[in-house]
This record gives sequence, structure tokens and C-alpha cells, in this order.
Amino acid sequence: MADSNVTSLFRSTAAHSPSMAALARESDGTGPVDFCIPCNPYFPTPAMFDEMAARLREIITYYPSSADTITAELCNLLQLPPSCVAMGNGSTELITWIDHLMVRESLAIPVPTFGRWTDQPMETGKRVDMFPLQESSGFALDLTQYAEFIRKRNTKVAVICNPNNPDGGFIHKQALVQFMDAMADLDLIIIDESFLEFADAEVEPSVVQEAMLRPNVVVLRSLGKNFGLHGIRFGYLVANPALAGRIRSMLPKWNLNAFAEHVVFILKEHGAEYAQSLQQVRRDRLDMASHLSALPGLTVYPSQGNFLFVRLPVGAEGTVVRDRMLTEHRILVRECGNKIGSSSRFLRLVVRPQTDVRRLVSGMEQVLYGTRRGAAVPELGTGTNYSSGTAAVDRLVGATNGAGMQNLAAQALLGTGTSGVGMPMQMPMPAVAQMPMQPQPVPMQLPQPQPVPQPQQPQPQPQFEPMVAAAQVQQMPMQQMPMQMPQQMPQQQPYGVPAPAPAPMPPQGPTPTGVPARNGLTAAQVRGATSPNGMQNLAPAPATGWPNAQAQAQSWPNAAGMGQAG
Repeated sequence: MADSNVTSLFRSTAAHSPSMAALARESDGTGPVDFCIPCNPYFPTPAMFDEMAARLREIITYYPSSADTITAELCNLLQLPPSCVAMGNGSTELITWIDHLMVRESLAIPVPTFGRWTDQPMETGKRVDMFPLQESSGFALDLTQYAEFIRKRNTKVAVICNPNNPDGGFIHKQALVQFMDAMADLDLIIIDESFLEFADAEVEPSVVQEAMLRPNVVVLRSLGKNFGLHGIRFGYLVANPALAGRIRSMLPKWNLNAFAEHVVFILKEHGAEYAQSLQQVRRDRLDMASHLSALPGLTVYPSQGNFLFVRLPVGAEGTVVRDRMLTEHRILVRECGNKIGSSSRFLRLVVRPQTDVRRLVSGMEQVLYGTRRGAAVPELGTGTNYSSGTAAVDRLVGATNGAGMQNLAAQALLGTGTSGVGMPMQMPMPAVAQMPMQPQPVPMQLPQPQPVPQPQQPQPQPQFEPMVAAAQVQQMPMQQMPMQMPQQMPQQQPYGVPAPAPAPMPPQGPTPTGVPARNGLTAAQVRGATSPNGMQNLAPAPATGWPNAQAQAQSWPNAAGMGQAG
């Protein structure tokens, strides 16, 4: 695989990585080891793939059943009322229709996140209010601050991804329900649960049951990710019958393909295998996090998804790491510089079996530290706190904070011929004239943070400190979680409010190895310090809530994503 071909493929995709098919065409016809696309590696089982292969001709020769028929079967499996469900040709089809039908003028979304939640509404001229998650707090979403952010801007629609992509951050069900009640006057609240099946921090974390009872809540669910079948393109949303029916009425009668139908109708026979696959992914996540945390200077953030968000050591630049891992080791990783709110210092690595993880760690050691070949990866530049890798995207974000830009994707592509170094990220408030100033506040009844002792600033260490497992972190009561305000970022003065005195800037220069950027703390240190006894007395949450693989061979998760459905 030639270096020039690799560079061309990644530059031409702008906001996303190239497809596995495109990468395979540029090589010998086989793709690399995939740590990029968040897919369940254990499901379907080899026997299920053999069965589908044997019926390939039958499956693809004939029309599928109508979407109503396929949806009814899925609802029977998940114990959901069909009137509350709409199935789509992948979650992106549903996101597109949600934007067209239900987003009137503005949408709020924490960043970094899945790119379609920012790009889709901007492409249709909506204002996107981006709430920056802070590296110093481990990219944790503070719902109280997010609610205040929404009120200040009079945003009409709020989105929360749980777990969030790319960092895997998780919010407990009770906190989400309180947020939904406090924001009951919004046009719409969207909870994207595309990766929730991989979480084990809570027995029943989904809010689908609550969504069906509320007038303005939609829950988005994926099938391709947790079933390991991205290529089939199928997902669904759950809402009250009026909202679900509105989406369903716009979808084509045959918007689901024959492969999707075949998989949905055989799932009831494979509940045990599916449950085992999710449990194995959860075990692999902890094992993979442990191995990566041992790499000097590499920061690993707690995750409840089937991926890990990592910050590269000082001196490493993500696009160079990505290209060398692909060309020298045939390993595909997701460099996150083109995710708004992230930078090229971060990678998202999908959880895979231990054999593949050993290969990943070995390749990372060689690329990052020059072990046995090459030299340490250089940093692309200095003095730039954000770069999407696409200069046009950086200019749009810096100028508008997503204030409705037509044809964003086409404009972003214009910047792909640049050096790849974007402008520093700035998220100014939208101008006063761009929005009405008469919000109707609803009191936000969320648990208030308790004062916690601040840990001492970590000293430079040659090795990254041990990471607290995601399952351990999520057992902490919410009121003990740090509720820090986002770090001040360069912005226009909001709504005529006198500007506060500028905070002292941290000293410039390279961050010592093993110390987080911007003088913050690692996620493990921030969250571990909030425990009454520091990092002591924390135990991993059990991977419970799914059917017992041996005792319930024909069982399946219920509508909440957990428990038993007979």
C-alpha cells in the first residue's frame, strides 16, 4: 500500500475515514486490521455467517418485505410497541429525517461527537451550538452546565450521545431523566444510544421507556454496531407514537434491504451468542485499556463504548501515526483531528480481541518510540491548540460555532489540498441579532456537586499512571462527579454581558511526558479523586443485565436494552 495512495484516501474523505472497501482496493484486495470502525468483532458467529453465505443468492435476488413487516418483527423481539418505532437504513438516515422534520432553527450538541450531529443541521442552514467537552475533566459531560448553555442561547433542540463517540463518556439514566424533565419545553431532546449495548456501568441504562411517555424525546438506537454488521445499514428510533409516526410516514416503503430482514428474523434464535459477544467486548475493553495505559505518555480515557479514546504522547502527531500504522503495520486507527472539538493529538481505537491488541501495542511502540525501526513521530506544529486536519472546517468553526452554513462538506473539501494544519479553534457566541432573547427557563433539578479535595498537580513520569477502569468510575454517585465549568476559550462577548477579567494563561511550551495537556489531570486522576477514599474501595461493575448465555438460550434483551424478554 503506497504512502501517497493512503494520504490521498484520507484527504478525500474530509470528515470521516475512508471505507474498508476503498482501502482494500488500494492494497492486495484485503483490508488492514481494523481498529477504526466501531463494530462488534464477535457477532454474528462464524456459523451465522456460513448460514447467510449459503442463502446469499436467495437473499439478494428478491425484494425484501415492507419496512412495517421488518419493524414488527424487531419490536416483537425487543418487546416494543411498533407504533413507537421507526426503522431506518442506518442511523444516519434517521438523523437526516430528524433534522429535516423536527429541527426548526437551532440544535445544541456537546463536541467532540459523531460528525453527523454537527454537519447535518449545518448543511441545512441550522444554527449548531457546540458545547465543548473539556480534556481536563476527562471529556465528561456536565448536564447542569450543558442546560445553562442551552438556555443562554435559547437553543430549540438538544442532543446527548450516551455513550459519547469518540470518548465513550457515560451518563446514568436518572441524570438523563432529570435533564429531560428540566428541558421539557424544548422542541426536541435526542438521546443517541448507538453504543449503549456495550455499557456495563448500570443494569438498565436506556431511556427508551421514558421516551415513549414524553412529548419531545427521541431515542436513537443502532443495530449495525452492536450486531457487527455495519454494511447492512439498519437502525431504529423510539419515541411517542406521534413523533415516531411522523418519521415513519416520510420513509420509503422498502427502505430496508433483504439482508436487514434476514438478520432481524434470525436474531431470536441467537440471543445467547449475542449476550456472550457483548460480555466479551466488555472484558476486552478493560484488557485493552490496561495494555495501552502501559505505553509511556499515552493517556487512556474511561469508556463505556466498544472503543477507547487516547491522547498521544507529546511529540506525536496523529496523522503521521495513522499513516505509519497503516503502511508499516497494516493496522487502521481513527485519528480524530477532523472531529470538531478534538485535535490530531487524539485517536479512537476500537476494542478488539487480545491477539489483535498485542499487534496494535507492538506497532504503536515502534511508531511512537522508534523501537527497532524509524524514529519518534514528530509533532506537526507548535502553538496550535486545535486542528481538524481540514483548514476549511477550522475556519467555519472559528468564524461561526456552527451558525448555519450551507454545503459544509463541499466547502470543507476545498481545504484538503492544504498542509493539513488548521487554524486555532475558537468558538465565539453567535451574535445577538441571530437569535431571540426571550427563553422560558425551566428550573434544572440536577444533583449539585459537593466540594472535593483537589489532587496535587502530577509530576512528570516516564510511565502513564494506572487507569481507573470505566466500570469502576461509573459506580460513583453523580453528586460526587466533578462539575467544572468549561475552560475559557477565545470568543465574542455574549449578549452584552460585561466580559470577565481574563484568566492567567498557562505557561507555553511542550507538556512533559505523562502529564496531561493544559495543566489538567488525567481522567483517572480527576474521577478517582472524587471517591471518598481516593482510588480505594472501587470495584468493577458486573457485566450484568443481559440474558444468561447458558440458562436462557432463546431469550433476548427487552426494550430498555437490558433484562429478560420471554
